[in-house]
Amino acid sequence: MTELSPTALRGFAEQCRHFGPVELLPQSDSLMAVVNCPAAVLKPLAEFLVHSLHYRFGSLVVEEHPTQWKLIYLFYRHEGPSLVQLCIYLKADHPQVDSISIKIHAADWHERQAEDLFGLVFTGHPRLGDFVLHEEWPEGVNPMRTGFSATRPMQEKVVDPAWRPARILETPGAFLMPIGPVYADYYESAQFFLETVGEDVLRLIPRFFFKYRGVEKLAQGRPWQRVLLMAERFSGTSAIAHATALCGSLEHIYQVQPPPRALSLRLILAEMERMRHHFAVLSDICHASGMSVPSAQMDILEEQALRLSGQCAGHRYLYGWVTPGGLNRDMSATTLDTIARETRRMAEASASIHRSLQFTSSFLDRFEGVGAISMAVARELALVGPIARASGVSTDLRIMLPYGGYAQNGGPPAMVEPLEREGDGYARIRVLFAEIQQSAKLIDAAVAALPTGPVRVETAGVLRQGAFGWAEAPNGAAFHYLRLDAQGCVQRYQIATPSFANWHGFHIAAENFAFQDFPIMMASFGLSIAESDR
Repeated sequence: MTELSPTALRGFAEQCRHFGPVELLPQSDSLMAVVNCPAAVLKPLAEFLVHSLHYRFGSLVVEEHPTQWKLIYLFYRHEGPSLVQLCIYLKADHPQVDSISIKIHAADWHERQAEDLFGLVFTGHPRLGDFVLHEEWPEGVNPMRTGFSATRPMQEKVVDPAWRPARILETPGAFLMPIGPVYADYYESAQFFLETVGEDVLRLIPRFFFKYRGVEKLAQGRPWQRVLLMAERFSGTSAIAHATALCGSLEHIYQVQPPPRALSLRLILAEMERMRHHFAVLSDICHASGMSVPSAQMDILEEQALRLSGQCAGHRYLYGWVTPGGLNRDMSATTLDTIARETRRMAEASASIHRSLQFTSSFLDRFEGVGAISMAVARELALVGPIARASGVSTDLRIMLPYGGYAQNGGPPAMVEPLEREGDGYARIRVLFAEIQQSAKLIDAAVAALPTGPVRVETAGVLRQGAFGWAEAPNGAAFHYLRLDAQGCVQRYQIATPSFANWHGFHIAAENFAFQDFPIMMASFGLSIAESDR
């Protein structure tokens, strides 16, 4: 990510003005461009950003104000301006705008979510409704509207006995097989409709949000301290990542920079979390393919990583560490040496397991060539994290939009993004194993070069009302948007999670493969449903 000169920023503004009367708002951060544009300009300008300037779609934020709606479309890339916000305003009594998902497919689920939760209409979208709010929700209820109470019980709608799931295949012999939302194992609640006319899955329709919790609604009106607790717990296996992203938005709002030592310690905690997450995913992958011994070995490594977190950080899932302006507490040299030594040992153990799997034909047969996603599709759907990197798409925010310890002194020397090309299940496995090794090296480098000094600076006052923060979570890019009032209470909180982005592309991997491959592909994605059902 490079600094953007005023000349380059003016050039970007002129490119935008070719599409109509737009306004480039001045920003203190030269890496960010905020563009106010008429609703009629949104669609062609967004398509220009994605298809000509090669930006990736990141998030759609909806804000409801007394007299108008504000919609913020976030795009990002490595070159400056690295983050672009396209902002449009709609009349309060006319919440309608052209859909951009026809040409920018990554925006599909974001528009469907906004339609369900706010009642916005995206003209031209091929399939709105029945997304977050299932058939049990009364028609016309939009839980993110200001008039909807998060504390008043809502009467559940009686489901029409004639209700049937949507179908795509309409041909003689077509068969729809539902999987979930209740599973025999510990898996989270999600449903998949698999359509076929034989043994191969031809179409897959996912249904999530069976445990929609309204995290963003519950955040409204609460002090940011309470919302930080929610951010690190709505998907507890990525607590550090989501807390870091939220605190990044708070640090942009308060215009504070955490001390160097705090940034390095955040990096160490984030990489510990990434290693533990990947151990768990690889265990599930081995379990799904019937490899009980390596599955148990990965389970042992996950448990060791959890115990290391509990011993050195006071909590197995690293809760309570990250705060705006730095960290809540410091770590001793002895503790840091223990973390570096143990993560290095666990990385060596996982490398040994990987070597054994590389020569196990029964394992390779289940993943090589199975569930492949091409580079073109991964880019088109703006997939993130290990899923995108397995298809050769560079998406790592630690490199694209370096933050915290990843941005200090040009970034850590061990930061090299592992990329594969095949896009299949085995490519995803190789990326996971490579990231474990990389995380151990990053921790080693951070401990060896750890700065001295404080681990927190105080925050005071509200200088900017709304801002984005981001982090590269174990599953990929996470963006958190936060707007505060003058008292420091939350007016709007919006989360764009990596699992939400990647589940959108899961059907591509599962289609045109046999039924028995479905659990294999599901395990190789390693995604969190709780991260979507927020």
